[in-house]
Parts: sequence; C-alpha cells; structure tokens
Amino acid sequence: MVEVTVAQRMWRLFEPVHAVTYFAPASLAAWEDAGVRGYWRGYFAGRAAPLGPVEAGPVVGAFFGFAPAMVARALPDVWTRISPEKALATRLDGARAALGPLLAGTDPDEVAELATLLRSTAEAVPVAGRVLGAANAALPWPDDPVAVLWHASTVLREHRGDGHVAALVTAGLDAPESLVWRVSRGGTDRAFYQRIRGWTDDEWDAAAGRLRARGWLDAAGAPTALALDAARDLEATTDRLAGPAWDALEPVMIERVATLLAPIAQAAAPLLMWPNPVGVPDPRAPDAG
Repeated sequence: MVEVTVAQRMWRLFEPVHAVTYFAPASLAAWEDAGVRGYWRGYFAGRAAPLGPVEAGPVVGAFFGFAPAMVARALPDVWTRISPEKALATRLDGARAALGPLLAGTDPDEVAELATLLRSTAEAVPVAGRVLGAANAALPWPDDPVAVLWHASTVLREHRGDGHVAALVTAGLDAPESLVWRVSRGGTDRAFYQRIRGWTDDEWDAAAGRLRARGWLDAAGAPTALALDAARDLEATTDRLAGPAWDALEPVMIERVATLLAPIAQAAAPLLMWPNPVGVPDPRAPDAG
C-alpha cells in the first residue's frame, strides 16, 4: 500500500469542506438570490472573484483544465451581473449556509478550535508562484468560525491546486492532455470531463493522439507503464509542494485537525458530485483518510 502523506491526507478532508461552494443547494441558491443565474456563471464568478474583474484569459491559465471557449462564455460578462466584491460575499454566504446545518450537532468550541488551527495553517502557506492560493490568502478573514473554516479550506485547496498545475506543466501536459490521461486511468469517462470542462471531440481526440505519440497511451487508449509511473511522480510532486503548509502545526495538532475535520468532511460528502471532478476520494469510504 502506498503511504499517504500528511498533505494528501489533509487534502482528502478539507477538499469536501471547500467543495460545498460548487454543489450544495444552499450555495447554489445564494447565486440565484444574487441575480447570477446559470451554474457556470456562479462557478466562475465565485472562484475568479479573488482575482478581481478578470477576463477569460487569466482564468484559463490559472484554472488550467477548462477549454477557453467555455470560460469565455462566462467571463468577462458575469461582471456586468455581479461585482467581484459582491461575488466574494455571495460565495461566503452560500458556504456558511451550506456548512451551518452540517455543524449543528458539533460542539461550537470544537468548530472554533478547528477554524483557528486551519487558519494558522492557511496563513503560513508560501504563496510565491501560487496565483489562486495567493489571491485567496490576501482576502480579509471572516469573523465567524464557520466562515473561517470554509475560507481556510479554500486557501489550502487553491494553494494545493496551484502546485498541482505546476506539476502538470512540468510534466509537459497541457489541459486536455491532463484530462485524457486522467480518464485513461479509470474512474470517469471522457463524456463526463468534456461536459464539465468544455473540450470538443476534435480537441479531445487530438490530445489523445499527442499522448499516444509520447508513449503514454497504447493503441486502445489505456495508460502505458510510462504513464502510470508519471502519475505516481506527479501525485508525489503535488503532495511535496503542498507539504510546507502543514509545517506550521506540530504532528499532534495535525492529528487534532484530522480528528475534528473528518466528520465534517463525511457530512459534506452527500452534497458533492461523485466521482469528484478533482479526483478527491470519498471521505465516507472505509479506507478514506
């Protein structure tokens, strides 16, 4: 069995907390209430808002996985419907409304303790070269523990994501290639990613052809040994780049975070999409964490 690093273990726990912003009914309702209709308008407004009233190009680069045409359908038009400042408030209100009921049976002192620990971790992340991590880390901290918990999870999530993008680029993968490569290793199919990331059949097939030419896919589209080795290396690089975030906590406090965060991640899981678009394991699984 492959050893799970601290960075990997904690990602599996904070990612579901962050991801309520994309899937929880209360989070989606917040966008409707703010006058932003259409799922992808809310998605791009909320996730891009820390960057300001940005156009499509920088978001294509920072988010990495999306087809440019898909991003351009939402940006910059969405800023005529909602300002970045209002979008930041809306996403936080939605996350607070989604997480609040999940925490109703949790000791408020434990929620406050967890929020404080995760905030100290998020405030310690190195942000150089981490566009989304840095943009979220620069935002003012909310006052209430539930919102702090979500915001800290978001900083940590985007910081890790920036490192993952760096690892993909270092491995020589472009956005559609990274998705074809992921699908080749199982768990999802191409239709799923084409639907949620916007790549056309021609773009997908061209990416698969480049991976075959590189020796990463065989004639049937299955990953080669070279590709599987690259997957292990890339995951290890992602974990290594995310690791310094946890240096701010002693091992005993990391265990405390895991103990407090695990039941919240499990409670959030039914609100999310499975299989998960970013590949996080379901925290309800017997071997999770």
